Amino acid sequence: MPFLLSSLLVNGTLFYTYSVCSIETTEQDNWLRTTFIQRRPGTSRVSVELSFVVRDCNTFGGASVGCKETFNLFISEADADVGTNFRKGQFRKVATIAPDEVTQGRVLKVNTETKTVGPLSKKGFYLGFQDVGACVALLSVRVYYKTCPSTVQSLAVFPETVADALREVEGACVENAVSQATPRIYCTAEGKWVVPMVQCQCLAGYEATGDSSCKPGYFKPSVSNNFCQVCPDNTKPSASGASECLCEEGFFRAPSDPPTSACSAPPSAPRDLTSMTLPGEGKLQLFWSPPLVTGGRSDLMYSVVCKLCDEASCIPCGEKIRFEPGPTDLQDPTVVVSDLDSHLNYTFTVEAQSGVSQFSAERPTATITTALDYTDPPKVTEIHLDDRSPTSLFLSWTPTRRPPAHINHRYELMYRRKGDVTTYKVLILDKSFVQIDGLIPATTYTFRVHALGPEGNPGSYSADHEFNTFPLGTSTVFGVAVILLVVVAGLLLRKRRLNARRRGGPEDPYFSTDQHKPLKTYIDPHTYEDPNIAIHKFVTEIDPSVIGKQKVIGVGEFGEVFRGVMKIPGRGEVPVAIKTLKPGYSEKQRQDFLSEATIMGQFSHPNIIHLEGVITKFKHAMIVTEYMENGALDTYLKGRDGEIPPYQLVGMLRGIAAGMKYLSDMNYVHRDLAARNVLVNSNLECKVSDFGLSRVLEDDAEGTYTTRGGKIPIRWTAPEAIAYRKFTSASDVWSFGIVMWEVMAFGERPYWDMSNHEVMKAINENFRLPAPMDCPSAIYQLMLQCWLHERLKRPRFLDIVNFLDKLLKSPESLKTIADFDPRVSIRLPSTSGGDGTMFRSVPEWLESIKMSQYKESFARAGITTMEQVLALRHEDIRNIGVRLPGHMKRIAYSILGLKDETSSLSVFAV
Repeated sequence: MPFLLSSLLVNGTLFYTYSVCSIETTEQDNWLRTTFIQRRPGTSRVSVELSFVVRDCNTFGGASVGCKETFNLFISEADADVGTNFRKGQFRKVATIAPDEVTQGRVLKVNTETKTVGPLSKKGFYLGFQDVGACVALLSVRVYYKTCPSTVQSLAVFPETVADALREVEGACVENAVSQATPRIYCTAEGKWVVPMVQCQCLAGYEATGDSSCKPGYFKPSVSNNFCQVCPDNTKPSASGASECLCEEGFFRAPSDPPTSACSAPPSAPRDLTSMTLPGEGKLQLFWSPPLVTGGRSDLMYSVVCKLCDEASCIPCGEKIRFEPGPTDLQDPTVVVSDLDSHLNYTFTVEAQSGVSQFSAERPTATITTALDYTDPPKVTEIHLDDRSPTSLFLSWTPTRRPPAHINHRYELMYRRKGDVTTYKVLILDKSFVQIDGLIPATTYTFRVHALGPEGNPGSYSADHEFNTFPLGTSTVFGVAVILLVVVAGLLLRKRRLNARRRGGPEDPYFSTDQHKPLKTYIDPHTYEDPNIAIHKFVTEIDPSVIGKQKVIGVGEFGEVFRGVMKIPGRGEVPVAIKTLKPGYSEKQRQDFLSEATIMGQFSHPNIIHLEGVITKFKHAMIVTEYMENGALDTYLKGRDGEIPPYQLVGMLRGIAAGMKYLSDMNYVHRDLAARNVLVNSNLECKVSDFGLSRVLEDDAEGTYTTRGGKIPIRWTAPEAIAYRKFTSASDVWSFGIVMWEVMAFGERPYWDMSNHEVMKAINENFRLPAPMDCPSAIYQLMLQCWLHERLKRPRFLDIVNFLDKLLKSPESLKTIADFDPRVSIRLPSTSGGDGTMFRSVPEWLESIKMSQYKESFARAGITTMEQVLALRHEDIRNIGVRLPGHMKRIAYSILGLKDETSSLSVFAV
């Protein structure tokens, strides 16, 4: 039986209803279907609101055999209107509709129920209502969907959006506003806008007001949501929408001034420029008052120019003239000028400058012309012996001030025999040199000299100088001695050049050409015939009573190494490291032991281990150095992966490079630079150490250096040092590149488990170590430069220090990470089994990379085959339970090597 269309009065309102009331029999199946309802594109769900009345079954008594109090809601989707073609099989049930209130008497109880229908995908749908035995009247059916209305939020426009499940909606900034990313907001299923993201900002010249452009006389210089502001002082009135206010005529902004600053004028000329002669040789001081007009700026400075002028022209005073503190960028209105000559007219021009002076064609200056007229003659401080014979002395001296061209100073020389205080001889000389004849052989004479002024006024005497004549008959011997000295000097010079070549001396073009090199050059202690002379020349002897041993911290080449204290006056007890010589030593072992101290004693640099001194006059010789709390660099770094940021690692490398630059400037080649030979103190300052090994290259199968300390692996050594025994600062640079790799790999062994023979073969075939994980790209590129095969193309330590300084001044340059490519990697310890095949089990693989503690974690995660291991990603490793950064990197490195089977089964891939 279908629903019947009838009228019904509800609360005084007449409704046309569809009703049915078949309750006498069971198995009722009455249907009512809507017309075709078209779905709006983008709408996947609709709400169906039903108003209906249901009669209480109890009011029918025994006649209500099949009475029910519910009916069902169905839906059928279609792409076109099927008209009256109705088939129940096309409908799917949405819900069973039950009333909140049933009608028992004449007062009708109207129920309202809303159901959400979806998801919908076709062009339209039909709603169906099934009655299975209720007495029900359907008053109304309302089908609708919700939308989030178009809106403007945070200066972004968002379109009207159908409210479905929570949906992210993209918008666009309003006119004259921009954002770095697309504005987004969420539309809820209830038609509410929530959680706006990405705020738009007004363009320069606009603000978030009714009339968005800045008013005339106002401006806004940048993209922001700030309000427009009034144009600053000394600017022209701006037009509407201005992003800046231009300066008035004669006013400017400096390049560093922000657009919000006021415009300013250049300063006027300095005032009241005067000069005053100062005590001393050729000095005067200039004074002036600040300009009346400063232009409203606080960056006022002065510059001074000196010229020598005559009636025709002016020429610069030259570089001989010195200014204190300098000729430019003077903040105070005064300067001291020195090294001036007397009786010359100097013209000084002082200019006041500020940040906007460059924009003005005028240069307001103050000028003064002055001269120094010395009445006092110059001083003489030193007398030099140029030559001598049994009866003659040849002397010369230099005055402290050069006399002017038109004045010729004279000199008064006074001399006497030593011990004779009554008889003096005086010579008046026009030149600053003299040959004195008629002297007694083998006799000492005392000399002093002073200059005489233009009027004959004397200057102060020099100190007394003593010179002696040769004995009779030694003039020929003297000539022979001179020849012998020349020959000996030539031989010594040649020997020194040979030593320099061995250690990369001045003839090595790789050494730094920096003019600011240390004043002294390294001297090889082995050039001394008596080693004890070298020890006492370069090393301080320490009293054994001020040294106290505390604890053994290691074993050195010659004996134990202790931590101890040293009592230093004014500093108290200072921690030191004490190297000892084991009992039963030979004299050669003692000399070899102390040779390291004679080398260290010549160095003084904050990144070179500091030698406190030695104890040689005691039964057991000792070397005392500063104490480095954190020990060797490679040991310190192991296990600290992830604890030390890249910026700090680069700072540590910079310290090592600075120490090596110092050694290079002194013409010293280290030959064994490695992280194990770099010590770290409590402030993480790195200092180069280990200067005591003498190295002889052996042609053994492993390609190692034989030293008194044993075998040193070749993996730190440059190829030319291995092949040709060519040790230079360039070979130290190669070693420094390996140290950089050790530091960025947190103490990992270079070339892993490759044999020395494999390392040599790989390097000769142009293989280089891959970048450590998370290594900044700039640092890895510097490593590759250090490993260039041609040594003269490698950077100098001066270049390395400057490059690292630039990185430290720009930390953002360390954010770009170097790529790790397993295809060019050498064999990793985790790549394969001992027989060159892939691992047979996950536990076997974990044990090979020393990560056995994670066997149960992999098993719990269901990772039981090597195929599953190869599929692991970084986040999978973390989810398994590997949390330590160093462990994560070791496992990830191993998986990278496993993925490249070719590289896994060979020594390396080219």
